[in-house]
Amino acid sequence: MNLMSFASLPDPNVAQLIDANLDRAREGLRVIEDWCRLTLRQKDLVVTLKGWRQQLGSLHHEIYKQARCIENDEGLGITHPAQSARNCPEDVIAANSARAQEALRVIEEFSRQCDPELSETAGTIRYGLYELETTVLNASLRFKRRKKLLSTKLCLLTDPKTNIYKTIEIALKKGVSMIQYRNKDGSDMERFSEAKKISNLCKSYESLFIVNDRIDLALAVDADGVHLGQGDLPTEIARQLIGSQKLIGRSTHCLKQLEQAESEGCDYLGVGPVHLSKNKPQEQPRGLSYVSEVSKATKLPWFAIGGINTSNLNEVLSAGAERVAVLSAIMNSSNPDSAIHELLKRLS
Repeated sequence: MNLMSFASLPDPNVAQLIDANLDRAREGLRVIEDWCRLTLRQKDLVVTLKGWRQQLGSLHHEIYKQARCIENDEGLGITHPAQSARNCPEDVIAANSARAQEALRVIEEFSRQCDPELSETAGTIRYGLYELETTVLNASLRFKRRKKLLSTKLCLLTDPKTNIYKTIEIALKKGVSMIQYRNKDGSDMERFSEAKKISNLCKSYESLFIVNDRIDLALAVDADGVHLGQGDLPTEIARQLIGSQKLIGRSTHCLKQLEQAESEGCDYLGVGPVHLSKNKPQEQPRGLSYVSEVSKATKLPWFAIGGINTSNLNEVLSAGAERVAVLSAIMNSSNPDSAIHELLKRLS
């Protein structure tokens, strides 16, 4: 022990208290660190958390450890029902962030007189953790959405039809796990009302809901993300607006656009149009050759789109696609239930 590091030797009871809370703080930080390292794979967060743990470890002096007396700890073995109510990783992260923050506050208060360096370090880390907790939780939400995205094979695009809700609910019941809202007509209030109803439907079936073009609308209805065309906002600006927890998709029509979208951090890609589309007749089809090129060019999840239906799906899959996005094949079908069943069957 270096006595020069202490303004005064701590009372044994205070030393025991500091020791216990240093352990709690370091344990809580380690739980968060491992989630960032092994699941989120975000090196910057890992470096910060590891640095905080090592700072606290270097100040966990022998005088604190020698004061440890586990058998006299009245709180040993006490549990709370809230501990068994942590149903997802986000709950675990929030609980351990709170645990570390509370422990750091105790350390900060009780070491203020005897160990000013430890008190100041605990305070600095505590404030840093408040911000980092939000960053980790947002990253965890995006991770969950990306995981859902990876398992998605069929994306349904909407058009403003009178039976839109009925068709979407049929799709969700059949297992379509991603809906992209597209409506170029009507007022903002009409689109907000429509998108909100669809967003709620998707939430009830635990499916992704993506809004086409409109970041403001995506935020207003708490969508899972936004899909952007080549003429829409740059990805960097879109990310600043929509936040780190949401998904961003980008339409691509050539490999150069695809590589740019990938380098900018888009979560998924649209690839096409593969065939001439009734909904966008002005766009020249890129054909199956582009599908084949993309299958070798990226590891990001991507959806072939444009005039795809049950009659030509097999050739799109043979060209290398694993996921497709369709509109007319379902929304304009006389029997959407049957069309969805057939599409999902071939994509499985």
